[in-house]
Amino acid sequence: MIAFGRTTDRDLMRRFKAGDRDAFTSIYRSHSPSIHRFALHMTADEAKAVEVTQDVFVWLIHHPEAFDPQRGDLGAFLTGVARKHLQRRWQQEKRWVPFDETAPVVSVQPDVHQEDDDTDQLRGAIAALPERYREVVVLCDLEEKSYEDAATQLECATGTIRSRLHRARGLLARKLLGATRESKESVRYSA
Repeated sequence: MIAFGRTTDRDLMRRFKAGDRDAFTSIYRSHSPSIHRFALHMTADEAKAVEVTQDVFVWLIHHPEAFDPQRGDLGAFLTGVARKHLQRRWQQEKRWVPFDETAPVVSVQPDVHQEDDDTDQLRGAIAALPERYREVVVLCDLEEKSYEDAATQLECATGTIRSRLHRARGLLARKLLGATRESKESVRYSA
């Protein structure tokens, strides 16, 4: 991640470990948008995504030595940290909230711009996927990571990523086709 006139993540982390606050600010500014997007796609909840993003960087402040540049780039490392925070959050939520299979699919609230129903349905369908399938869809299809990068971030084989992505796309197709059929039938019956 070297650009002309820019410092590498490795150098920024070295400076941050030495106590340079400006280095941390640069790390935060360059990586927080992708961590936030990942968390938002995984949770379908803006407030939770903001909390997870904040948790990741607070964790980094207390554990800068955990990053090993020999094992990969900082972006992948921080996505892994976000993933662990999300898993911990879901485990805690499972303990306190009863599982309701009849609950409606959660959808991301639109920003300032009005989003169409198809986008809301797609986001809801992605949010309803089991975690292992949702992760690969978010990383490969929404974040446009390569299979190899996704495999590194999820700590599994590239073939596993391909397999999960194939299965996830099939689940999404069935979910979206079912939603399309239901909406056509409701229009037909209401006319």
